[in-house]
Amino acid sequence: MSDLSTRYLGLNLKSPLLASASPLCESVENIRRLEDHGVAAVVLPSLFEEQLELESRSVDNDLARGSDSFPESANFLPDLQNYNLGPDGYLELIRQAKEAVQIPIIASINGISGGGWLQYARLMEEAGADAIELNIYSIATDPAVSGSEIEKNYIDLVKQVKRSIRIPLAVKLSPFFSAPANMGVRFDEAHVDGIVLFNRFYQEDFDVGEQLPETRLRLSDPAELLLRLRWLAILTPQARCSFALSGGVHDGGDVVKAILAGADAVQLVSVLLRHGPRFLVTLTESVRKWMEERGYEAISDFRGAMSLDRCLDATAYERGSYQRILQNWRV
Repeated sequence: MSDLSTRYLGLNLKSPLLASASPLCESVENIRRLEDHGVAAVVLPSLFEEQLELESRSVDNDLARGSDSFPESANFLPDLQNYNLGPDGYLELIRQAKEAVQIPIIASINGISGGGWLQYARLMEEAGADAIELNIYSIATDPAVSGSEIEKNYIDLVKQVKRSIRIPLAVKLSPFFSAPANMGVRFDEAHVDGIVLFNRFYQEDFDVGEQLPETRLRLSDPAELLLRLRWLAILTPQARCSFALSGGVHDGGDVVKAILAGADAVQLVSVLLRHGPRFLVTLTESVRKWMEERGYEAISDFRGAMSLDRCLDATAYERGSYQRILQNWRV
């Protein structure tokens, strides 16, 4: 039988299949279900910088007064006190999950600026987290802030978190950098243990009737996988850290593609929300069948087989592929 084991963030995993942050990872009961059906590790939903600063500064009363003064603002103010258990409940979830399951538990923290909230990375480690995923989400709306400033802030933030913990640190990147290859190498030089491609930002739609932003979660579709495959194939030969793919994986073939591009692990959300934890069995069997049909005994036998440094046609990841794709269309 083919061996699906892999190594990600220095952690030995029984397969590359990870459950990424979603409602399925918010309770010990669900985490047990995921483990029972074969998930190799779980990434908990993120604690947000705003939550942590709200608690540390005790400004919730000020926020409440502000929203009362302007009732129309209530729809735009996140209920940070009740989101995903809150800081104390989050640390308790880590402790309980570590007692209940054998798989690694990866905590997640979402922020963009330095500050006192970074102490929670250390608290997550003390609670028993096996690793931390830093989920950086920033919308650059100020035209006075340059791209180089934003990039420097990202690197500085990673260095601060890395200095505060001893467990592995992964950073979940945006696909919107002007030079992703450069950023990947810079994060690697900052001694990050892993890079996750890509952060799937949830965008607001417009309600044209009410003329208000419409916030609704939309699951991913397989087309989103393509951007991730391309940059995995480009980045994995250029950095020593681990890589995970996140977004657009919906069947066993998608998992195989991620590994061929160089992924050490594959993070799953939409497919598990749509089909439930039982679908992990289907994904595992599909990947194993593909390997056995081709004589692969281990994941390492084909990981990165389609990365940039091993591709017979390097233009496939550059302008050449764009031109060939356009030529394929016939009216």
